[in-house]
Amino acid sequence: MADHDRLARAKALAEPVISCVGEILLGKDHEIRLAMTCLLARGHLLIEDLPGVGKTLFARSLAGALGLEFRRIQFTSDLLPADVIGVSVFEQGTNEFRFHPGPLFAQLVLADEVNRATPKAQSALLEAMEEHQVTAEGVTYDLPEPYFVIATQNPQHQIGTFPLPESQLDRFLMRLGLGYPGEVLERELLRGGDRRGMIKALKPLLTAEQLTELQAAASTVHVAEPLLDYAQALIAYTRQSPEFDYGLSPRAAVDLLAAARAWAMLNGHRGVRPEDLKAVFPAVAAHRLTTRDHSGHQPEELAQQLLERVPLP
Repeated sequence: MADHDRLARAKALAEPVISCVGEILLGKDHEIRLAMTCLLARGHLLIEDLPGVGKTLFARSLAGALGLEFRRIQFTSDLLPADVIGVSVFEQGTNEFRFHPGPLFAQLVLADEVNRATPKAQSALLEAMEEHQVTAEGVTYDLPEPYFVIATQNPQHQIGTFPLPESQLDRFLMRLGLGYPGEVLERELLRGGDRRGMIKALKPLLTAEQLTELQAAASTVHVAEPLLDYAQALIAYTRQSPEFDYGLSPRAAVDLLAAARAWAMLNGHRGVRPEDLKAVFPAVAAHRLTTRDHSGHQPEELAQQLLERVPLP
């Protein structure tokens, strides 16, 4: 199949998913498209915002439309790693210990309010997100493919939260916020039906095989050398500028290009354009950046300033 035909088919498969989720989560088309981009780039997604703005609704809607095996983990302060990974139980019939997989063994895992758990419980996700496997009692178990983690978290200043360490934030390809709906959309929300009921009525629009096909198509989108120069210039700026505590990691650089490819594919572009890279950069970079003087600038503002300061080659 020619590249043009493969990209056209991929766009045709992805668009109904985006439209379907948009009927439930009103007025968030851009965020939904970014989330789909993250999944097609084989990444993991962090959704951070105030309680009640639709973070869990967003994740459940996306899971329903994708048709993947789904598990939800409610993170709390008393959660243990074994509650996430699984535990070995002694069985009298065989006189052996048998490993019982935890909720982490699913194709799409919703880690709800992940920053309400202690760092010890949070760390149970690290190996799974990076290597698509978990190790329990010295034995390594492979996780199903495709494998996605969608985590939600409350703002760090709220009571009962534990900040995610930088090593864990770096494993999320993107971080998104939702914000309050506009007045017109909120009125439509108030007049409309139960959103949870709409999720239950969702029918899968993709199979796991089709999603794998989409991921493969995204990885083939061409990136020209000048675009690689531009991506490296953005990354280098974060490492050389005295205003940042530390620069973006090599993992962040790889994530940026993967996201730009997926975004370009969703928009029907045969190659990555500068606007594709700019569209995904704030979501990929913002949660990885902190200012050295802690000036109070929002991470998204820092990312936008970077795009303004670093010229195109």
